[in-house]
Amino acid sequence: MAEGLQIQPVSGDASIVISVDAMGGDRGPAAVVAGLVDSARAMPGIRFLLHGDETQLTPLLARHPDIAPRVALRHAERVVSMEDKPSQVMRHGQGTSMWTAIDSVREGEAGAAVSCGNTGALMAVSMLRLRKTPGVNRPAIATLFPTPTPGKMNVMLDMGADVKADPGDLLQFAFMGASYARNGLAVARPRVGLLNVGTEEHKGRPELHEAHALLGERAEAGGFDYVGFIEGTDILSDRVDVIVTDGFTGNVALKAIEGTAKLVGELLRQSLTSTLAAKIGALISGGALRRLQRRIDPRRVNGGVFLGLNGTVVKSHGSADETGVSAAIRLAAQLAGARFHERLAARVASAGGAGQDGGAVDTGGRNGGPAGQGSDPTQ
Repeated sequence: MAEGLQIQPVSGDASIVISVDAMGGDRGPAAVVAGLVDSARAMPGIRFLLHGDETQLTPLLARHPDIAPRVALRHAERVVSMEDKPSQVMRHGQGTSMWTAIDSVREGEAGAAVSCGNTGALMAVSMLRLRKTPGVNRPAIATLFPTPTPGKMNVMLDMGADVKADPGDLLQFAFMGASYARNGLAVARPRVGLLNVGTEEHKGRPELHEAHALLGERAEAGGFDYVGFIEGTDILSDRVDVIVTDGFTGNVALKAIEGTAKLVGELLRQSLTSTLAAKIGALISGGALRRLQRRIDPRRVNGGVFLGLNGTVVKSHGSADETGVSAAIRLAAQLAGARFHERLAARVASAGGAGQDGGAVDTGGRNGGPAGQGSDPTQ
């Protein structure tokens, strides 16, 4: 799990239920069940609804008798594939593991849903079954990025829910991203930046200039500080807490950063194994290298959160392994415990009062402010 989202074990509280689509990932249900088991052991009070083919899931759960009693199986033979078009899934997706996982949130059986499946289909089903939060024009996908400060994560949205966004959408993204930073990362007063090709006032498309003016005018109502235009180099910096952009730009940035991280890791591996002296140096610096790997490991910040829906949905990476799935489930549990979607809906519905959604889940005092405290001084 990312350092900024280290979740304390939930003891003696079985009120949080997470709905998990077991069938959607590239690695199959074995990786999903392994991730569920890992997260369940870290959070003793959480229960689960596991959706998928029970003939495959039952033997996987049977290997973990300490966890199985906390998991209720919901049989679903059909699976949404990565090739399925969102429009097809909306028309014919009833009875799939993805659909039933989302329906568990809709019916109030679970506080959040997690799926490794097809992103477009998951967003389509989520919008169809949960509907948009009143006042939200376009839902967005928010992702976390590491920064140089240990334990600090940046929120970036939209990461691909929709390739376009008008100035009003970007303003809503700022409100939703700031709410996520408050409730998920305990940032009492998030700093929000608008991604552009430069920080100068004259740069960028006309819609960015209009959004720039809107964010400056409405920052106080949204309970955040607007720092203005930022560049791509600021995404992983300490200058901001929330980065706002359209889904096309956000998705390209995400894939570029993931690709860069993989390249750096491979080049480092090659360098540390190239000569005998390099191998000796690698052994000597092994502890520091492992700490570095942990901080930049994308599996530990796995989980894009769908913002702007009447329910919490976390999209795990399709190729996520046990570690990645566990991270996504832990994030979902944290947001469910914070009643995040209700706080976000209240913020969107009424821009007044910075304390409207301020109570953050205990994150160990990281990311700005004591653990368990947010922007509302009355909580």
